[in-house]
Amino acid sequence: MNVHHLELFYYVAKHGGLSAAARGIPYGIQQPAISSQVLRLEQSLGRKLFERKPFRLTSEGQTLYEFIAPFFGALEITASKIRGNTERVLRIGAPEAIHGDYLPRILKDLGKKIPGFRFNLLSAGLDEIEAALDAGEIDLGVAPLVHKKSGGTECLVLLDLHMGLLVPKASPLRKVEELWKSNLLSFPLITTGGRVPRLFLEALKSRNIDWLPSLELESQLLVSSYVREGFGVGLILVEAQGKVPAGTRLFRLADFPGVPYGILWRGALSALQEAFIEEAQKAVRDLGVGF
Repeated sequence: MNVHHLELFYYVAKHGGLSAAARGIPYGIQQPAISSQVLRLEQSLGRKLFERKPFRLTSEGQTLYEFIAPFFGALEITASKIRGNTERVLRIGAPEAIHGDYLPRILKDLGKKIPGFRFNLLSAGLDEIEAALDAGEIDLGVAPLVHKKSGGTECLVLLDLHMGLLVPKASPLRKVEELWKSNLLSFPLITTGGRVPRLFLEALKSRNIDWLPSLELESQLLVSSYVREGFGVGLILVEAQGKVPAGTRLFRLADFPGVPYGILWRGALSALQEAFIEEAQKAVRDLGVGF
């Protein structure tokens, strides 16, 4: 097998397609060249490695990718070590819930692979994260990609989360349909700030329902605390198998839009940024449900 062909296949599998690979490969190569050389790899193996539209690795392609990914994924970091590159600081922006529940594990695993690794954290929503990326104040953002602005900001979706409504455990409500049929003014809506509540309100409007937030808090932890104390109904994002906060009951809004969560950056990815992205993807796979 040709090693260069393997490298091109690695980028195709990593980025999820030929055109995405052409944008993600750190040196200049056009999509037709990638396609023809990966085709030669498939011919040499006598097996199809991926479906083109929609993109999907075959079982043989998945086996090959899992075998070569550790080598090609660590190549730039190894090169940096050999060159004596001492830059090991990563600046990350994310909502408070991500900082508390998920980043510690990712950063700890990254520190095991990269000696001297350090990080700076910014607690922020998508608006602030995009502004910080534009200003060069952070290297990566992790956020819900709702109404993401286009201009030059790249993103990688990790998974979709679902909207849900929390009610106090003692609430007489047993189904979310009961809520829609009741006088919503008697149920104050509690949300966080940012763009997710906007998506929720748009979904309500399409159902001819008007229900404006009465209380806007900084985090989902605060939302659940105020719901538990009986101040209203709280809008949160939940994993498919996510735990329900103590003292509350959860109505999962399965027929409402999902909320894509992902990583944002600007410009070409550094080896350190790529290493973080790979650890985040691994965390999603290991958890089974992700952030």
